[in-house]
Amino acid sequence: MNIEDIEERDGLRLSWNVWPSSRVEATRTVVPIAALYTPLKVREDLPPVLYEPVTCKPPCRAILNPYCQIDVRGKLWICPFCLQRNPFPPHYKDISHTNLPAELLPKYTTIEYTLSRPAQIPPIFVYVVDTCLDADDLKALRDTLIVSLSLLPPHALVGLVTFGTMTQVHEIGYGECPKSYVFRGTKEYAPKQIQDMLGLSQANRSGLRPGQPMQPQNFGAARFLMPVQQCEFQLTNIFETLARDPWTVASDKRPLRCTGVAVSVAVGLLESTFPNTGARIMVFAGGACTEGPGLVVGDELREAIRSHHDIDRDGAKHYKRATKFYEGLAKRASANGHAVDLFAACLDQIGIAEMKSLTNSTNGVIILADSFTTEIFKQSFLRLFDKDTQGHLSMAFNATFDVQTTKELKISGIIGHAISANKKSPCVGETEIGIGQTSAWKICSLTPHSSIGVYFEVVTAAGQPLQPSSRGLIQFVTHFQHSSGQYRLRVTTVARNFAEAGSPQIGQSFDQEASAVLMARIAVFKAEIDDSPDVLRWLDRMLIRLCQKFADYRKEDPTSFRLSDNFSIYPQFMFHLRRSQFLQVFNNSPDETAFYRHVLDEEDVNNSLIMMQPTLMSYTFDQPSQPVLLDSVSIKPDVILLLDTFFHILIFHGSTIAEWRKADYQNQEGYENFKELLEAPQLDAQDLLLDRNPLPRYIVCDQGGSQARFLLSKLNPSTTHMSGGMYGGPGAPGQAIFTDDVSLQVFMEHLKRLAVGASTS
Repeated sequence: MNIEDIEERDGLRLSWNVWPSSRVEATRTVVPIAALYTPLKVREDLPPVLYEPVTCKPPCRAILNPYCQIDVRGKLWICPFCLQRNPFPPHYKDISHTNLPAELLPKYTTIEYTLSRPAQIPPIFVYVVDTCLDADDLKALRDTLIVSLSLLPPHALVGLVTFGTMTQVHEIGYGECPKSYVFRGTKEYAPKQIQDMLGLSQANRSGLRPGQPMQPQNFGAARFLMPVQQCEFQLTNIFETLARDPWTVASDKRPLRCTGVAVSVAVGLLESTFPNTGARIMVFAGGACTEGPGLVVGDELREAIRSHHDIDRDGAKHYKRATKFYEGLAKRASANGHAVDLFAACLDQIGIAEMKSLTNSTNGVIILADSFTTEIFKQSFLRLFDKDTQGHLSMAFNATFDVQTTKELKISGIIGHAISANKKSPCVGETEIGIGQTSAWKICSLTPHSSIGVYFEVVTAAGQPLQPSSRGLIQFVTHFQHSSGQYRLRVTTVARNFAEAGSPQIGQSFDQEASAVLMARIAVFKAEIDDSPDVLRWLDRMLIRLCQKFADYRKEDPTSFRLSDNFSIYPQFMFHLRRSQFLQVFNNSPDETAFYRHVLDEEDVNNSLIMMQPTLMSYTFDQPSQPVLLDSVSIKPDVILLLDTFFHILIFHGSTIAEWRKADYQNQEGYENFKELLEAPQLDAQDLLLDRNPLPRYIVCDQGGSQARFLLSKLNPSTTHMSGGMYGGPGAPGQAIFTDDVSLQVFMEHLKRLAVGASTS
């Protein structure tokens, strides 16, 4: 099977598909053995299995899979992870070589069990809404929130917290008139205080229990969290009458906004009523927190919000305290399986950089928009509630993710939006990459796009003879609460062969696309801790070592340097990653950097590659649309370009095309083909916008226009203001780009020289 088919079937891409057999050889291959795994990958042909999985004896507990040896006469199976013999349960008594259960068939290396115990409590959604907004923004937000209620499952529980100068928890179970509990915006509340103030102390804490009559006023939790079908009318009324924060704001001040208190009250409400249950806290903020715990910037407008420069030289006076406060909340939310989403709609920053631990620990969503009136906010938010083919929300809650390996491999860690479950199993390795020292993690929410990077190390000592055709196995087990109310277990088991040191099979099995994404995740993880130049140096060192190991060349002869096809575009990915907004913070605010890095750590291989190295399509009269180089030579006066960076979709008209369009040729008779040419990229752009979340920013611009900078910043600058006369000299192709960055061509020349060991004079 080829790589794409395996990804389609198992939601999995590996950096190497044949593994080095010793620790020394694995170190020499530079890129670690790693997997990018999408636990909820949508598969049409995956039948739901309605029985419990068969597991190996403790402490192994691996799950029966196609790689197990079976003895049909003795009704036994041998676990490939620990080699113990296990009896089949009684209901497998009719098993034979021609009558095997699904989990033993070779095509079901991924299987999903529907477990018999249903979830006690339906999913919970708590809206945390900022009221310090201007009238248009508040109206747009209210309308979108009302629409979202109709997209929730009718049995889902919902709650509402609003905040401005104060935080209010709305008692939606009280029908006579609007009623809410008010918390001061300047005060930090302990979890116990929040419970007491909301009347959720031990005596009356019990939430709704199945089979009990529904009398909201009797139950602590049920006053604040009710099924949508029972409170939709009440909640819609509250949304419709939601007014702006009444406190007046002087012209030289920011509104007083206590985002920190609001989030901590929402976390406190959920952890005391529904611990360890699937829930989402959805925070809608139109500006920065300016009072109380979690303060990001003071309320005086003359105090500017912090920049990367301020954070780097310790000049951001609120940054550390705010970050620590939100990290504390993130720990509490993630420990209870509650995801936190941040929807920021503001032209300035709102403090995502301080709050990112809330979403990064719980796998919540971050959406950045200029205002709540934009399509970027509306569509990105409503797409969160997309349904699967059965009509259930295509999101899962409160998941645990377990990884098991055979003895030659150990787990170094994962990079993704999760927290450690502190499971110390024999599979845990010494080397730590990302969130390590455990073989299980907790992930508060999952979507069909959520992808986890899992990193391994080989622990066999060199010189230990391998059995011929020996193979290693990895099993990924994801246990989650499905939005239909069932618990499910998805199991993916993969096996790959080990090869002797120096075997050409290892190099031939390299997946350069998956490896580029997995290395990008390590680089971004490092960038959160180390300085940018250190991370770039590390990336360069890794690339040079990889080329030294796998390229063909004669020593000290750069012209002899050749990379085989499955390595050939890896250096290009690294070149674009070095220049990307994930590692270069210049021209980005701390909030934007936090957002971009969050999305990169969430997406699968294809989407991540588009972020690292955007795709560029060219449209012209004499040939059909085609992909072209992401290079300044692709800019021509009579060409339209369509750039997809994942976050932006941009249509760029060359200077001649732009003049003709302004002269309105497309609406004149005889210019039908020009009209078609203008429409073609627009139709392709619509297709790209269909299922992408967050919704990309859509830009249409002309050569020489200010918006063209979005394209120019992504192109390889092979023609710059330095390469000859103005605009690359007479007759030079493409457009000059004003930059001091080296071009891909120069980058490759340096790489070849360093890899072959030639002097770099």
